[in-house]
Amino acid sequence: MKNLKGRQWLVLLAFVLVVSVTGLFAVRTVRRTIYWRFHQDDPIRPWMTIGYIAHSYRVPPWVLRQALGLPSKPNGPDRRPIREIAREQHRSVDQVIATLQDAIVHARPPFPPPGPPPPGDTGPPAPRDNGQIQEQTPGRSP
Repeated sequence: MKNLKGRQWLVLLAFVLVVSVTGLFAVRTVRRTIYWRFHQDDPIRPWMTIGYIAHSYRVPPWVLRQALGLPSKPNGPDRRPIREIAREQHRSVDQVIATLQDAIVHARPPFPPPGPPPPGDTGPPAPRDNGQIQEQTPGRSP
């Protein structure tokens, strides 16, 4: 080590830096993998965000946004907690949680998969009106 020249020290320092950064990313990846392995299907709490719930329950976030009637966020994910969404919609947190749980149940098997997000993902689709009166079945959407 005493016979190393300036350029060799620089190469050694760069190597140590690259190994350290690689180790940091490896540790972060392992920690996240372990965390999500033990936090699947967590009970929905008021502090959780739509993205957290979607990841925990393995459903697309747009399904949950659509169930709550929220517009899509073109600038990134919606990071508001459930309690704030409930307050803005003038609903109780329990009502919002029940709506999310219902959407999760219908987005997972044995129901058919939800498919791709609608174009624009602007919220729930408008009811189809082709000039005919549609019969309403309790518990099912038209």
